[in-house]
Order: sequence, then C-alpha cells, then structure tokens
Amino acid sequence: MSGKRFYSEFDKVLLAATILVFAFGLLALYSATQAKGLPFSESYVLKQLNWMLIGAILLILIVSISYQTIIDISYVLYGVNIVLLILVLILGHVRLGAQRWFSIGAFTFQPSEFLKLNLILALSNYVGSRKDAMSSLKSIFVPLLLLAVPSALVLMQPDLGTALLLLPIFFSILFIGGANPRHLAGLLFFGLASLPFLWKILYGYQKQRLLVFINPNIDPLGAGYTIIQSKIAIGSGGLFGKGWLGGTQNQLNFLPERHTD
Repeated sequence: MSGKRFYSEFDKVLLAATILVFAFGLLALYSATQAKGLPFSESYVLKQLNWMLIGAILLILIVSISYQTIIDISYVLYGVNIVLLILVLILGHVRLGAQRWFSIGAFTFQPSEFLKLNLILALSNYVGSRKDAMSSLKSIFVPLLLLAVPSALVLMQPDLGTALLLLPIFFSILFIGGANPRHLAGLLFFGLASLPFLWKILYGYQKQRLLVFINPNIDPLGAGYTIIQSKIAIGSGGLFGKGWLGGTQNQLNFLPERHTD
C-alpha cells in the first residue's frame, strides 16, 4: 500500500480519538503513581511511553496489511501464541505466585494478552469459512477446542481472570456467526452446572479472591485490603476527583498497585 493511499484510507477520527485516550491515560497514570522524590526514569509513565511507541510501530505495520492477509495467517498467529503460552510455563518470570510474564531487559509482556486478539481472529476465520453450517451441533466442536487449549494453559499460570475473559469472546463470535442459540445455551448451562467441580480445583488464592470480591471485609488487612482502599480512594474523590496529584490514597501509598488499581 502506497503512503498516499495509506493516508487517504486511514480513519483519522479514530486515530485522533486514540491519541486523546493515550494522552489522558498518561496524565491519569502520572497523577496516580508519581510519588515525591521518584525520578522520572523509574516512573510507570516512561514505561508506558515505551509501550506506546512499540504500539504505534505495530499499528503502522498492521494497517498496512490487508484484512484478508491477517485472516489467512490467523491460525499461524494462534499457533505461535499457544507455543508462547507453553514456554511461559517453563521460562516465564514468576511474580506474586504466578508465572505469566516474559522478561526481556526492561520489558515484560504476557502472552495471554495477545491471546485475546488471536482467539478473535482464529474464531472469526473458522466461523466465516463455515457460515452456512454453523447452526449444526458439530460446528462448535472446533471452536470449543480453540477455546479450551489456551484456557487450560492460562489457568496453569495461574490466571483465572484472563481465562474468564475468553468466554464472552467465544460466545459472542459464535452467536454473531450463526451458531444455534440452543446449542450455546446448552454450553452455558453445562458450564454453570460445572461450577461446583471447578470450585474444587481452584487454587486457594483464587477462591479467596472470589470471596473477597463479594465481601472484602472478611479479610480487610489481607486479600481485601486493595479493594477497600480502592473504594476509599474513589469515594473520597467524589464525582470530580481530588485533582492533579491530589489523591491521598495513592500519594500516601495506601494502594499497593497504584498503576493498575
């Protein structure tokens, strides 16, 4: 694609909106995480700027590729992602009891983050190529396999949150793609019926997270601490917040993971 054609076909409104979201996000991140005396070279903002630069380069590369080409290589991208999910269980960096990250110098990344996009592409490829046959029961077996394999690998890290996020992706694409709603309802019913079994195989910390999410006051100084402090931060700020660098909960280090909480 020539530079002139690339510029003329690019959605400039979407690009402007994306840049505004990035800029607002950086300001919010700086206000939430920049403590007094912390050099900018160690700030989360600088790390985020690095990722934004990488993202911008990838954006230019990806939009220069035709949509059909991306669909054609979707299974390859999915396969590479599966390999990365296996390797992270062997070579990945362990943090907070989970082995989810690759560390390359100052950069870390989670293969499971790329999985969300690659699962969308792989499922879309399959559904699109079998649109007229998606109403049959056997048509959902392959999509189930595409979902089950990475979900199992993600749960082994362990990362229950990401595994759960894959479910709405799966059901949404199959529903839009023409799968029989009764078959999808059956899968959903089977999943709900399996909850008691799934509860038994959850790690202790995962059970604790779910219980604390429902009632953080059962462990206010432990697992529920972050949730309680987050609620205090939101409540004390009111509708319009406390202003630039004015958040007491984050500035006084009450929030342990300020860059995400």
